[in-house]
Amino acid sequence: MALFRTGQIVTTDGIARAMVLDHRFLDAVRRCLERHCLGDWGDACEETRRQNDEALEAERNGKLIDSLFSVYDIGGTEIFIITEIDRSVTTILFPDEY
Repeated sequence: MALFRTGQIVTTDGIARAMVLDHRFLDAVRRCLERHCLGDWGDACEETRRQNDEALEAERNGKLIDSLFSVYDIGGTEIFIITEIDRSVTTILFPDEY
């Protein structure tokens, strides 16, 4: 069960193209999104993990204080997943599209 609302889930053009060209990549992105929603921040640094956890704790207490940011490696290709502070949108993108 997701720990937070994702809002609308969107991808950049680069991610969308990669998912169309490789269904294994599509499946991997789907799994990464599931992990993100469960609070598994992937390869995010310790500071980012802490900020995400603090944001979720604040949200449980009725406050929105920060966006949620995850980093995942898919077969040597890194992706970011970012849920906006107001939880209205979750974006999946490559680091060079950030």
